[in-house]
Amino acid sequence: LQAAGAHAANGLGLSDRVPVRAVFLTDGRSRRVQLGKQQIVLKHTTPRQMATAGRMSGTVIQALRWLGQRHVDHRTIATLRRRLSKADKQQLVDDIRYAPAWIADIIRTMAPSSRS
Repeated sequence: LQAAGAHAANGLGLSDRVPVRAVFLTDGRSRRVQLGKQQIVLKHTTPRQMATAGRMSGTVIQALRWLGQRHVDHRTIATLRRRLSKADKQQLVDDIRYAPAWIADIIRTMAPSSRS
Protein backbone atom coordinates (compact mmCIF):
# COMPACT_ATOMS: atom_id res chain seq x y z
CA LEU A 1 0.00 0.00 0.00
CA GLN A 2 1.02 3.59 -0.61
CA ALA A 3 -0.59 6.63 1.03
CA ALA A 4 -2.00 8.92 -1.65
CA GLY A 5 -3.22 12.45 -2.15
CA ALA A 6 -4.35 14.56 0.77
CA HIS A 7 -3.56 11.72 3.19
CA ALA A 8 0.13 11.75 2.14
CA ALA A 9 0.37 15.56 2.16
CA ASN A 10 -1.28 15.83 5.56
CA GLY A 11 1.00 13.16 7.02
CA LEU A 12 4.07 15.11 5.89
CA GLY A 13 2.75 18.42 7.23
CA LEU A 14 2.39 19.88 3.72
CA SER A 15 -1.34 20.42 4.08
CA ASP A 16 -3.56 21.18 7.03
CA ARG A 17 -6.52 19.57 5.27
CA VAL A 18 -7.60 16.43 7.07
CA PRO A 19 -9.03 14.00 4.54
CA VAL A 20 -12.42 12.47 5.34
CA ARG A 21 -11.31 9.15 3.87
CA ALA A 22 -7.87 7.64 3.90
CA VAL A 23 -6.85 6.83 0.33
CA PHE A 24 -4.14 4.30 -0.43
CA LEU A 25 -2.79 3.11 -3.76
CA THR A 26 -2.53 -0.61 -4.36
CA ASP A 27 -1.57 -3.02 -7.10
CA GLY A 28 -4.66 -5.04 -6.16
CA ARG A 29 -8.22 -4.28 -7.12
CA SER A 30 -9.91 -1.02 -6.15
CA ARG A 31 -12.32 -1.25 -3.23
CA ARG A 32 -13.59 0.47 -0.09
CA VAL A 33 -12.99 -0.96 3.36
CA GLN A 34 -14.92 0.08 6.46
CA LEU A 35 -12.83 0.01 9.63
CA GLY A 36 -15.08 1.08 12.46
CA LYS A 37 -16.27 4.56 11.50
CA GLN A 38 -13.29 5.13 9.19
CA GLN A 39 -13.64 4.42 5.49
CA ILE A 40 -10.44 3.43 3.68
CA VAL A 41 -10.31 3.67 -0.10
CA LEU A 42 -7.93 1.36 -1.96
CA LYS A 43 -7.31 2.53 -5.53
CA HIS A 44 -5.65 0.38 -8.15
CA THR A 45 -2.67 2.11 -9.76
CA THR A 46 0.25 1.51 -12.09
CA PRO A 47 3.36 -0.50 -11.22
CA ARG A 48 5.43 2.70 -11.58
CA GLN A 49 3.47 4.40 -8.79
CA MET A 50 3.74 1.28 -6.64
CA ALA A 51 7.51 1.00 -7.10
CA THR A 52 8.08 3.24 -4.06
CA ALA A 53 5.22 1.88 -1.93
CA GLY A 54 5.95 1.63 1.75
CA ARG A 55 8.86 4.08 1.58
CA MET A 56 9.02 7.73 2.58
CA SER A 57 10.00 8.58 -0.99
CA GLY A 58 6.68 7.19 -2.21
CA THR A 59 4.76 9.29 0.29
CA VAL A 60 6.67 12.44 -0.73
CA ILE A 61 6.09 11.80 -4.44
CA GLN A 62 2.36 11.19 -3.89
CA ALA A 63 2.01 14.29 -1.69
CA LEU A 64 3.73 16.51 -4.26
CA ARG A 65 1.59 15.02 -7.06
CA TRP A 66 -1.53 15.88 -5.08
CA LEU A 67 -0.36 19.44 -4.34
CA GLY A 68 0.48 20.01 -8.00
CA GLN A 69 3.42 21.79 -9.53
CA ARG A 70 1.86 25.26 -9.28
CA HIS A 71 1.27 24.88 -5.55
CA VAL A 72 4.71 23.70 -4.47
CA ASP A 73 6.70 26.67 -3.21
CA HIS A 74 9.79 27.37 -1.10
CA ARG A 75 7.79 26.74 2.10
CA THR A 76 6.78 23.29 0.90
CA ILE A 77 10.39 22.43 0.10
CA ALA A 78 11.61 23.86 3.42
CA THR A 79 9.05 21.73 5.28
CA LEU A 80 10.26 18.61 3.49
CA ARG A 81 13.91 19.46 4.20
CA ARG A 82 13.11 19.77 7.91
CA ARG A 83 10.93 16.68 8.20
CA LEU A 84 12.99 14.24 6.15
CA SER A 85 16.02 12.52 7.59
CA LYS A 86 19.28 12.24 5.67
CA ALA A 87 18.38 8.61 4.89
CA ASP A 88 14.91 9.67 3.61
CA LYS A 89 16.51 12.26 1.31
CA GLN A 90 18.95 9.67 -0.01
CA GLN A 91 16.05 7.27 -0.65
CA LEU A 92 14.32 10.05 -2.61
CA VAL A 93 17.43 10.46 -4.74
CA ASP A 94 17.60 6.70 -5.28
CA ASP A 95 13.91 6.65 -6.34
CA ILE A 96 14.07 9.77 -8.52
CA ARG A 97 13.40 7.71 -11.67
CA TYR A 98 9.86 6.98 -10.43
CA ALA A 99 8.97 10.67 -10.04
CA PRO A 100 7.57 12.94 -12.75
CA ALA A 101 10.19 15.35 -14.14
CA TRP A 102 8.95 18.35 -12.16
CA ILE A 103 9.11 16.39 -8.88
CA ALA A 104 12.56 15.07 -9.81
CA ASP A 105 13.69 18.71 -10.13
CA ILE A 106 12.43 19.39 -6.59
CA ILE A 107 14.20 16.31 -5.26
CA ARG A 108 17.46 17.55 -6.83
CA THR A 109 17.11 20.91 -5.04
CA MET A 110 16.67 19.12 -1.72
CA ALA A 111 19.75 16.98 -2.28
CA PRO A 112 22.11 19.08 -4.41
CA SER A 113 24.91 16.52 -4.23
CA SER A 114 22.54 13.86 -5.56
CA ARG A 115 23.46 11.22 -8.09
CA SER A 116 20.58 10.86 -10.53
